[in-house]
Amino acid sequence: MTYVIHTRDELAGVTKRAVTRAVVMTMGALHEGHRQLMREARRRGDEVIVTIFVNPLQFGPNEDFDKYPRTLEADIEACRAEGVDVVFAPARDEVYPGGPPSITMNAGPLGEILEGASRPGHFAGMLTVVHKLLMLTRPDLAFFGEKDFQQLALIRRMAVDLELGVEIVGVPTVREPDGLAMSSRNRYLSPDERQAALALSRALREGATHTEAEAALTAARKILADEPGVRVDYLALTGADLGAPAAGPARLLVAARVGATRLIDNVPLTLEKAA
Repeated sequence: MTYVIHTRDELAGVTKRAVTRAVVMTMGALHEGHRQLMREARRRGDEVIVTIFVNPLQFGPNEDFDKYPRTLEADIEACRAEGVDVVFAPARDEVYPGGPPSITMNAGPLGEILEGASRPGHFAGMLTVVHKLLMLTRPDLAFFGEKDFQQLALIRRMAVDLELGVEIVGVPTVREPDGLAMSSRNRYLSPDERQAALALSRALREGATHTEAEAALTAARKILADEPGVRVDYLALTGADLGAPAAGPARLLVAARVGATRLIDNVPLTLEKAA
């Protein structure tokens, strides 16, 4: 049975004790990528909680908070199908009972690059709500997708630096059959825009075939430059922890606008030579 609850008091009343609790945090509009997170949580946890909350703190003034898709009934059905124990779908006043918090998380230097440079304040808002939801749900395990790789890295850092006592588990990106990374924002794309958006995953795949940093970036840039429907925000090669790339595991990351929709994606690769 899946309990659907909306308040802190209800959450305290339905969660069990002396079990391995796993949480999946979402903003709703659930797709196969979210369902894969639920399956991993179900595989490792005795009790699975999915949170559904569109967090206003992580949207900038010109971003899509008001039009972000809200599909709660369909989301609940997806959670039931995956055997989720508890869906926690609070209202804004339940998460921020005193209005916008006067104290928020500081994402530090790692939060100022890539997405942080393009979306000032985004990571402070994201980390604030993640911290609050971790405190409310008290999980042993929390599952996040690798598609939002910088987000995952920051949450891992927060969990370690603040001694939160939770294991942050990254789950590989789930893709459409044509390679497009699954995202709630994909529904904004027109058919032509969706076709153009395939250049992101195609560029990353090509870049990941190279073992030298500049060759990987050059190969990816060429594919992106050949697609006029894609406006690149950034293409970056980093270490696996988002630091400077070095020989060994690395990440190739991209953000771009296709029409009015901003998309992100990334792939792992292995470098033999950093530069």
